[in-house]
Amino acid sequence: MRKPRALIVRAPGTNCDLETAYALDVAGAATSLVHINRISSGEMSLAGFSIFVIPGGFSYGDDLGAGKLMARELERRLRDQVAEFVRRGGLVLGICNGFQVLVRAGLLPVPFGERQRVSLIPNASGRFECRWVHLRCAPGNPCVFTRDIAALDLGVAHGEGRLYVPGPVADDIVPVLYYATRDGSEPGYPANPNGSFRNIAGICDASGRILGLMPHPERFVRASQHPQWTARGDRGGTGDGLSLFTNAVDYARSLF
Repeated sequence: MRKPRALIVRAPGTNCDLETAYALDVAGAATSLVHINRISSGEMSLAGFSIFVIPGGFSYGDDLGAGKLMARELERRLRDQVAEFVRRGGLVLGICNGFQVLVRAGLLPVPFGERQRVSLIPNASGRFECRWVHLRCAPGNPCVFTRDIAALDLGVAHGEGRLYVPGPVADDIVPVLYYATRDGSEPGYPANPNGSFRNIAGICDASGRILGLMPHPERFVRASQHPQWTARGDRGGTGDGLSLFTNAVDYARSLF
């Protein structure tokens, strides 16, 4: 069976690209790791790929704001390519800095809306948050990446992860993942590490094929990557994050 092709785009400052490529390889994709200049110059294109990923890190050093410069590249130089990719059914995943890129480029919550409608702003704690969090999936959400997933543990590492949603835009948001507690109580800090709107950790578009999330699924592909892996008794198993990539690859097999 032909492997679905996944393209991971990177720029100076991106630092989670290799982990993301590994996760997709384990999930069964044929992965290409490509500098964004090769696409914007026309040397490569999204044609022939079924999964497009913007990984975490600090693209262009976040010098003008987290993800802002790469978002401008998507808007001004790659808009037509990405729009065609989405139109023909491709999957788009933005992780951490990639999520910041997607919202600033106007790909979320509504693909290629007239303007940026939501944002990811500095954490309410005023500090960089690097910790493990518990997440639950929004019931009935349409997201391809989280099919048959009810809850999972993932790590976060960000300084600007607080989802800000203006009132008039609230109805356009499709929550996929919520910061949560295991006992079901309200997730104050640090369970919600950034003060995000309605405790939302990830959102998708209405089709469920474009996902942005702040936690890092690529950092929990093997069970042994969890800090309590011995206590959890999963020494030879897989990590919670792998299921997102497996779902994407399984879906992509039906596309092209």
